[in-house]
Amino acid sequence: VQPAGVQIVDRETGRGIPLVELTTVDGVVWISDSGGWVAVNEPQLSGQTVYFGVRSAGYQVERDGFGMEGVRLQLGSGSRHRIELQRVQPASRLYRVTGRDLWLDTVRLGEESGIRAGVEQGQVVGQDSVQTAVYGGRMYWFWGDTSRLSYPLGLFRTAGAVSELPGSIAEARGTGINLRYFTGADGFARAMVDVPDATGVVWIQGVSVVRDAAGGERMVCSFSRRRGLEEPLQQGHMLWNDERELFEVLAEVGLEEDWRLLREHPVKRTFGGVEDLCFGRPFPVTRVPARLESLMDESAWEGWTCSAGEVDGEGRSKPSRRSDGQLDWGWRKAAPTTQQDEHRWLRSGLVKAEELCFLPLDAERPERRVLLHAGSVYFNAWRQRWVLIGNEQSWEAGSPSFLGEVFYSESDAAEGPYVRALKVATHPGQSFYNPCQHPEFDGADGRQIFFEGTYTNMFTKSAATPRYNYNQLMYGLDLQDERLLGVFGERGVGGISAAGR
Repeated sequence: VQPAGVQIVDRETGRGIPLVELTTVDGVVWISDSGGWVAVNEPQLSGQTVYFGVRSAGYQVERDGFGMEGVRLQLGSGSRHRIELQRVQPASRLYRVTGRDLWLDTVRLGEESGIRAGVEQGQVVGQDSVQTAVYGGRMYWFWGDTSRLSYPLGLFRTAGAVSELPGSIAEARGTGINLRYFTGADGFARAMVDVPDATGVVWIQGVSVVRDAAGGERMVCSFSRRRGLEEPLQQGHMLWNDERELFEVLAEVGLEEDWRLLREHPVKRTFGGVEDLCFGRPFPVTRVPARLESLMDESAWEGWTCSAGEVDGEGRSKPSRRSDGQLDWGWRKAAPTTQQDEHRWLRSGLVKAEELCFLPLDAERPERRVLLHAGSVYFNAWRQRWVLIGNEQSWEAGSPSFLGEVFYSESDAAEGPYVRALKVATHPGQSFYNPCQHPEFDGADGRQIFFEGTYTNMFTKSAATPRYNYNQLMYGLDLQDERLLGVFGERGVGGISAAGR
């Protein structure tokens, strides 16, 4: 008896949907792979009619007359079945990027998988928080803590891989990423950082390409050696060694310094003929010239801020105003203003709601503001605006998740204001943090954008999702989606600032 195959697809696009749960009446659960396939390898079910409850965040199946969300299938040896779901969120879930068995059921069923052989190179089963850079004609991928099957403790000094540059939108959207991991003698992903002190974990951020004194390209990042989430032990910047194929410490930065460090996903911008790296969490509110020597020059760093050094009684920044009463925004050699600052100022009555730059209104619930946890901002050719993908940090009772709600926003300027934000993906009861856009995948016109993030049950009370937990999930977003146009208008028509606050 051959397994029956069930493919769950997006009714609008016809593409398979990963991470869909099929559950029988007696509680047996299958989860679709990156191709949207489930292989029902239960010989005793062959020839029977079986009811499957269907559940998938952001998607819905039609309810029957009793309100049941599921389908009945007549299973047979080698039979094939198709379930169409209605996508109720703007973003399309495309595939799992990391971990094992990405296309497990697809391969079992003999269907065409979207990725070449060797995807399990590196013995990786879980990876946290991606960083990418295009360097030397290849795309480099780096992750934080990395899990393996052979022992509960994995790699805590950054894993890495390379891939070819995306050749087309279709390749990126439909086939996944063929990652070639840097591995050690045991075949497991090896450390990508050389930090002599072996104490603690080492995470990197802000992976970028800068120019050295001779005009050559060099890949750099910041690093943080820590004892868990809360206790930093060492930090600074690192430089990629082309021969050793890893990052080495370039310069340490004192632990008291909290802003003159590359962070998140820098974007290059030109000011007065000088190319800068701009970055933040997630708003690009810190800048430094994209030159190797500038990373080590404290005077080269600037923050976008409306605080000119004024502090409150607790030593926290206060907003400054010009003589006309407007907030005094500008690039200064000082720490940038963040969404956390604005949140505090708003509660204290130091700023008005219409003055906010980094606390957008929830487009679906305009009585509330969205406090973003992390994300990335890039200029988009289709929208002719700076577009943001970020995950919310929600302390609100009744929120579907603490870190799993993903929002889109846009602005005429990289520094904002980001007036409104629209939820584009949801992960109830799970986390989806540190989302990263991939502008290299956008294609010539930028209408389709792509982003991934860490899908995990960390910071929740929910059970882990087999194979998917603590791995990267890729999404696609069509910027002509009617829901986006309803909030942000047609591309290039009026500025977001003109749309009202």
